[in-house]
This record gives sequence, C-alpha cells and structure tokens, in this order.
Amino acid sequence: MTQVQEPLAARPDEDVRTQVPAGRLERYFHLAERGSTVGREVRGGLTTFFAMAYIVLLNPIIIGSAADVTGAHLSVAELTTATAFAAAVTTLLMGFVGNAPLALAAGLGTSGVVVSQISPHMTWPQAMGLMVIEGVVIILLVVTGLRETIMNAIPVQLKHAISVGIGMFVALIGLVDSGVVTRQPDSANTTVPVQLGVGGHLQGWPTFVFCFGLLLMIALMARRIPGAILIGIVASSVLAVVIEKLAKVPDLSWGLVVPKVPTKFFSAPQFGLFGHVDLFGGFARAGAATAIIALFTLVLSGFFDAMGTIMGVTSEAGLTDAQGRLPGISRILLVDGAGAVIGGGSGASANTVFVESTAGVGEGARTGLASIVTGLLFAATLLFTPISTIVPAQATTPALVLIGALMMGQIRHVDFTDFEIAVPAFLTIVLMPFTYSITVGVGAGLIAFTVIKVALGKWREPGWFIWGVTAIFVIFFAIDGIQHTL
Repeated sequence: MTQVQEPLAARPDEDVRTQVPAGRLERYFHLAERGSTVGREVRGGLTTFFAMAYIVLLNPIIIGSAADVTGAHLSVAELTTATAFAAAVTTLLMGFVGNAPLALAAGLGTSGVVVSQISPHMTWPQAMGLMVIEGVVIILLVVTGLRETIMNAIPVQLKHAISVGIGMFVALIGLVDSGVVTRQPDSANTTVPVQLGVGGHLQGWPTFVFCFGLLLMIALMARRIPGAILIGIVASSVLAVVIEKLAKVPDLSWGLVVPKVPTKFFSAPQFGLFGHVDLFGGFARAGAATAIIALFTLVLSGFFDAMGTIMGVTSEAGLTDAQGRLPGISRILLVDGAGAVIGGGSGASANTVFVESTAGVGEGARTGLASIVTGLLFAATLLFTPISTIVPAQATTPALVLIGALMMGQIRHVDFTDFEIAVPAFLTIVLMPFTYSITVGVGAGLIAFTVIKVALGKWREPGWFIWGVTAIFVIFFAIDGIQHTL
C-alpha cells in the first residue's frame, strides 16, 4: 500500500473523498485511493504542459541547427510536428498504461548527445535509428526485470538524496531559464562562473514578470489556494503580454518565447520525418566502436535520467512506500523505454520523463489522468502551435523554483550525521544542478557509496547489483579516455 502525502495545493479542510465522483475515472485511475480529484488532475496536467511546452520550440532549434555527416539539416517545421506528436503519444501512454503524473517529451540531454556526438559521424536516419535501438535495449531491461531490480537496490536514503538533487536541479533550471541566474562571460577572467542577472543586478521587464509570478505563487500557496501555480502562470503570462504590448522590450530579453498575441492560431502539421529510420546503418557509417560508445552513452543517460526523475517526482507525489519503492513501476519504465522508440521513429529524438512533471504534482496531480490532460494539450499543439508561443519562460519558471523548494523537504530523510551516507548523498545532491545532469549525480553518489563501504571492509553490503552499476558508471565517467584509446 502506498503512503499518500497531503496534496500540496489542497485546502486544510478539504475532504477529497466527497469530491471524487464514482465512475470509470475513479475505477481506472484510483483517484480517491491516491487522495486526488478530477479537478486537481486537470490543473496538474495543465500546469505540467505550460511548464514544458517550450520543448516544442526548443528541440527543433537544437536539432535543426546541426548538420549530419553529409551536411544535411532537418526541417524545423517537421521537427516541431515530430516533437509535439511524440510528446503527445508517449505522455498519453504514461497516463493510460503507467497511471502516473509523469509527462514525456524529447530529452534535451539526448538531443545534445545526438547533435554533438552522433550526427557528425552518421546520417540523420542512422542517428534516429540509434535512438530506436536505445529504446529497445531499455525495454529489454524492463522486461527482464533488471531495471526495476537496480532501482530497488539503491539505498533508500540515496533515493531521497536523488529527490533533493532533482529539486535543486529543477530550481536552477528555473533561475537560469528566467535570466535571474546567468553565466559569466569567459572573457571576464573571473573565478565566479555564474552571477545574478546582468552584471550582478536584476534588470528588465522580463525579470519583473518572473519575480511577480514567483511571489504570487508563494502567496497563493501559503494561503493553500487550489491552483496556485496555474493561477501564477496565467497571471504572469497576461502581465507579460501587456508589458510586451506597451513597453519596448528587446525580443532577446524574453528568450525563446516572446509573449505576443500571434497573428494566426492555426498551423498545419508536417509529418515528413516520420519513419525515416536506419537501424543499423550507423554502425557501418561511423564504425562499430564509435556507434557502440554512442549507444552506451544514450542508454546510460536515458536509463538513469528517467530513473532519477521518476523516483523524485513520484516520491514528492507520495506514491512510494517506506523503502522508496513505487508500485506498478514496471509499467512506467516500459512506457519510458517506448518513449525512446517513438521519439526516434518520429524523428524528434528519444523521449523521456521530464522533471517539469513536478510542477503538476505541485498542483495536486497524483494519477495518470493528469498525464492524459498534458498529452492532449501536446496533441493540440500539432494544429495550434502559434498559441504555445504566447507563454514566456518568465511565466513558467517560477513554478520550477517553487517546486524545487518543496522537494528539498526530502532531505529530512537523509542522516547527515552518518558519514557512510552523508558524502554519497551530498555528491548526489550537488552534482545534479552543478553539472546539469541527473545521471552524473546518481553515478557520483553510487561510486562514493561503494568506495566508502570497501574502505570500511563492508564490501559485501552494497550487493552485486550496486557493484555492477558502480562499474558501469566508472566506465561512463572514463568514456572519453576509452574512446580515444579505441
């Protein structure tokens, strides 16, 4: 039986049992059992969509700006359709099959690997084929039970540390994407890699929109107002549109999305990339060693990024038991593996679970009904892409910062007086935001955990699954040297 936490957006006197209507939705999604209502799930699904809708615009820019080994570029319009379609299908699958408040879309980490490490050595169909193979490998790991066994083998306190690390990661994403935290130019010759705003100061109307949204969400959530995050996003978006209309704000200040009312609301989808997959051609084109190393990187990143996100989001939703285990995890992992196959086959890049799902959990989402709402909205963007360009990052990123703060509560389950767990937990927590990678944080924590056990003569304690995973992570961190050697 899962331990269900009090929904974050619930009122203190709210009795969910009186609000959940009996019927098919209740029986299929177990709303009452998880302490949720249809209203909360709809709000959660909307909020998650708004928090991650940027991927429909950003993923095509990342992949469309790169060339493959032949110099060919993919159409941004076709990439936009592929990204929205794959996100819609995989998120709907998560809702119906996984019954979890988890949304999926093209993983930016995977897209980055494709652009920097794969496309320079093979054609686009061959690169997409490699991602399909990645998904098949992950599905096989799920079917054989290995993936669930590895997740369950991780010590429960490290699982909580992963949740905290993801919270910090999510918060940093929000601060960076909003422009509140910026990178110091290398030419400054400074030892400080990041700074506040521009030149150490908050400047501009977009930053004002972010601050307004964050403070509004904090105030509404403090008063336990249902829909606090969603209200904050909508109010901030309206404010941004008004400011953009009245003030002379440089488009670059807003970032990827400028909050202008579009001149048209409809655009026809372009499915030209679907099915353009060459499964094994990349091994011949790039060479077996290069292709295998690229596949290893994709599988490991996809495996542990999704694992960490699933554990963090479901733990925050109160869906895990006292040992940090999630009932029905195999179905969730199966959908995640299928996401890589669907994303690669669509031409969008492998799909994976998004940490922005925490925004929906913050609104009370506890079941797959929220994912169905998010998936339907992604499907709508196939026809109404211009509408998705209204909400700027400054309106959605406050939700990520606030959710990051809430996820920090998991740190109470980590015993920092115990050196054996304190150092691995610390490395797990800090390296996720500092390296912008969930996989790096998980890997560093597990390696430190294993080394400490060996140093104390407790080498049997981790178990052979953790030993095996630790060995894989050692290879992962040494992959560049191995590649050069080969």
